[in-house]
Amino acid sequence: MAQFTVNTGRFDPYKNYKFRVKWDGKYVAGVSKVSALKRTTEVVKHREGGDPSSSRKGPGRTEFEAITLERGVTHDAEFEKWATKVWHLGAGLGAEVSLKDFRKDIIIELYNEAGQLAIAYKLYRCWVSEFQALPDLDANANAVAIQHLKIENEGWERDADVAEPSEPTFA
Repeated sequence: MAQFTVNTGRFDPYKNYKFRVKWDGKYVAGVSKVSALKRTTEVVKHREGGDPSSSRKGPGRTEFEAITLERGVTHDAEFEKWATKVWHLGAGLGAEVSLKDFRKDIIIELYNEAGQLAIAYKLYRCWVSEFQALPDLDANANAVAIQHLKIENEGWERDADVAEPSEPTFA
């Protein structure tokens, strides 16, 4: 099991607004929201024949929920390129899509208020299950057009190589 060092000088929890997403070794431009990392382990119930009044519980299969990335619509085509690896317009006989490289490992990095990398999570074997290229368009609205990418994954873990930074002192 990984060992994490603790900065005894920090008492405040990290804020949720300083983060970056990385895939293929590059940061993804403009990501403004990442949904929660969540896993759920099923409960397997059983009971012994001589004890009818109560059941025992044990862990079963663990599922990792999909995450959603959001960002403003720009000319950067990274979301769309990845989503197209799973589905391609006109895919049929003679226009098949290769699923050779449709999975990616992703890193989500969380930074402290000083801009230092504080925590990172690695998400494994991710692929796009849903892509929204454009939101509802409304001439009366005053909002940024947002793209959504729903990403399935086969597990995640905290990156033990990312140590808690020492808080800087500003004079």
